[in-house]
Amino acid sequence: MTEHEQQRLMNWRQKILLEAEGNPRSVSRVCRRYGISRQTFYKWKKRYQTQGESGLRDQSHAPRHCPSATAPEIVEKILYLRQHYGFGPWRIRMYLERYHDIIIADHTVYRILRRHGLNRLPQNQRFKTQNQKWRRYEKPKPGHRIQIDAKFLQPIKGKRKSYWQFTAIDDCTRLRVLKIYERNNQKNAIDFVDTVLSRLPFEVAAIQTDNGAEFSAQFRWHVQDKGIRHIYIKPRTPRLNGKVERSHRIDEEEFYQLLEGVVIEDVSGFNHKVQEWENYYNYHRPHGALDGQSPYERLREKAGIDQ
Repeated sequence: MTEHEQQRLMNWRQKILLEAEGNPRSVSRVCRRYGISRQTFYKWKKRYQTQGESGLRDQSHAPRHCPSATAPEIVEKILYLRQHYGFGPWRIRMYLERYHDIIIADHTVYRILRRHGLNRLPQNQRFKTQNQKWRRYEKPKPGHRIQIDAKFLQPIKGKRKSYWQFTAIDDCTRLRVLKIYERNNQKNAIDFVDTVLSRLPFEVAAIQTDNGAEFSAQFRWHVQDKGIRHIYIKPRTPRLNGKVERSHRIDEEEFYQLLEGVVIEDVSGFNHKVQEWENYYNYHRPHGALDGQSPYERLREKAGIDQ
């Protein structure tokens, strides 16, 4: 109820009290005229006498004590995850269960967000649906196919130097390898492939890339010399490299936004920060596509290793 509606309601109730004030015997007649009970009339009269005009405001009908209500500290955590990371109800529930041992239903999280006006994200943060839905796929074996891509990073405020992030992600487990370079060329792409092969805990059968210049002939020959198949996706179809593209969006939302104000002097310091993020992503961050598992937990599951 708006403040204007409240004021109209208070004026109406005051009018009823004043009409019956001159003749106490007319209370029943006034109540019949306005369609209220005598109990309601005397309740308003008592509140008016003790609290004045403010006593005629509509009172809350919510119970004073609700044992099943969500604790304030849990509500605070839900709002923090929504405001700082833009997480939806399902992911908030997953994070609370994984890191705080808090069991809460998705619809309860949604009700809390709606109550605080956070059930809809700002327009610039909403997920944009596509006209055509693409079927999700997943390779059955770790190392069966690795998606690699390079992402341009905007220059840090106050500095002209920009960087490139090279990313490799396993199609099966979502295990990732990240590295920052100052240039996007075949030399750095070849160096990154060697880094990926040395850090992944399984053999790689195929590497998939887009048709960028950094993945041209020298890169292709280097990969094939190692006995690994190199696959180009169709031109202008980044969705075929969807897992690495989606991981870049996660980087933007959950990592690079938190780097604002952090001083990074050189590529070595940048790689140190990225390594910390990579470790968190691989070993601790729950993934919706993996039913709440981290990539490392999915790898152990695929390898048949007990948690």
